[in-house]
Amino acid sequence: MAVPALTPRNVPPRSLPLREARTRLSQLVAMAELTDTVTVVTRDGDPRPVAAIVPAGVVRTAAQARADADRLTEVTAGWARRLEAQREQSARRHAAELRAVTAALAEVWAELDRRFPPGTDPALARLRAAHADLLAS
Repeated sequence: MAVPALTPRNVPPRSLPLREARTRLSQLVAMAELTDTVTVVTRDGDPRPVAAIVPAGVVRTAAQARADADRLTEVTAGWARRLEAQREQSARRHAAELRAVTAALAEVWAELDRRFPPGTDPALARLRAAHADLLAS
């Protein structure tokens, strides 16, 4: 196979009506092979594409495309399962750590209440009011 000529990759495909593509088919095939040019074929008088002349290297069979899609679905599902497992593990760990912190906070407040009964220290009263939602749980 010939080496493709240096052509810009972002050039939009050229569009030709079927009648002109039919008369220039050999030339369009050579252009596709040598320069990686894509030619879109339209019906005469209708701008919508109906076919394309593309380099052979970019053509994929339907079976290859399905296999790639199936593999992508399989890999994506695997990562989704792994992420869900990590999320569950993290939630369990977070819940355990929250219980430990809550228990430690309860111990600290119990000790503070033992040393300074409620209402005896205004600073502790303000702190107790700020932590009221934590102390309730």
